[in-house]
Amino acid sequence: MKVRVKAARIRKGIKMAFFNSAITVLQTLVIALGAGLGVWGVVNLLEGYGNDNPGAKSQGMKQLMAGGGVALIGTQLIPLLSGLF
Repeated sequence: MKVRVKAARIRKGIKMAFFNSAITVLQTLVIALGAGLGVWGVVNLLEGYGNDNPGAKSQGMKQLMAGGGVALIGTQLIPLLSGLF
């Protein structure tokens, strides 16, 4: 009986280790996506200022803020997923 309980705990530990590593990978991907979007927004913003184009400035600012929001989600909300199970 004790052997079965111990084996079940080991299997659960392996599953949790896999889940935690998947959370870490997901966090890294979301932060990288947010950073890429932010950089793209900065490029559009600078292009808008260079060409005196208000449309490009607006789009660049929106992309920059969206990238910051996505990166914030990656750093603050994704790690909370590891506490679900």
